Amino acid sequence: MQWLIKLKRLVLLGLVAGMVGCASIPAGVEPSPHDPWEPFNRSVFEFNEGLDAYVLKPVVAGYRFVLPEFVRDGIYNFFSNYSDIYTALQNLLQGKPGDAFSDLMRVVVNTTFGLGGLIDMATPGGLPKHKEDWGQTFGVWGIPSGPYVVLPFFGPSSVRDTFGTAADLESDYLFGYVKDIGLRNSITGLRVVNARNTYYEAGDLLDGAAIDKYSFMRDAYIQRREYQINEGREDEEVLMPPYQNPYE
Repeated sequence: MQWLIKLKRLVLLGLVAGMVGCASIPAGVEPSPHDPWEPFNRSVFEFNEGLDAYVLKPVVAGYRFVLPEFVRDGIYNFFSNYSDIYTALQNLLQGKPGDAFSDLMRVVVNTTFGLGGLIDMATPGGLPKHKEDWGQTFGVWGIPSGPYVVLPFFGPSSVRDTFGTAADLESDYLFGYVKDIGLRNSITGLRVVNARNTYYEAGDLLDGAAIDKYSFMRDAYIQRREYQINEGREDEEVLMPPYQNPYE
């Protein structure tokens, strides 16, 4: 099965990144019960930070220099419109047909009146944007998150969300089913740059703060995922509002 192959690749990438050596936990930082693999996770986190600093961020800086803002906004809106299709499916699988219908209407409106999705006409028209994925769906279905884990390239995750990421990749048409390899790689590269551009300055804010960045990112991720999964469920208590991970 293709999704299982992708999952194995994610695990292999994690092992390779971790082989650079497990990072030590800073003095005075309390261990988290959600993070039993913290030394290993910190090593992968440092790998991702280096990749971001020396590869992604310079590429995004060039992207911002070459393309004017309205073009970057159009690219963002296009991929956002595309993702609404999958969000609609996830909302349906989570038992939220109203949100699923709203997501499909967003696609219809933005594709028809927004020049193929380059302009977001749905949001000002009263159709709010949602963001759902397989990890959230697994959580709604009652699958426990398992320990926190940091994936190479993908960043904060959990055991459940690692399976969710593999399922996301398997079901992503632009990632797995475009036959032209060059075109597929170009689209994937543009999506990565577009995603990082969205939070271009957020990383600098965290770098300048007097905090343990790893712990902050981990705790924010765990709390945000709990909120996303429990959102709208009357039998669950939402503990805090969502936090937007700057690297998602």
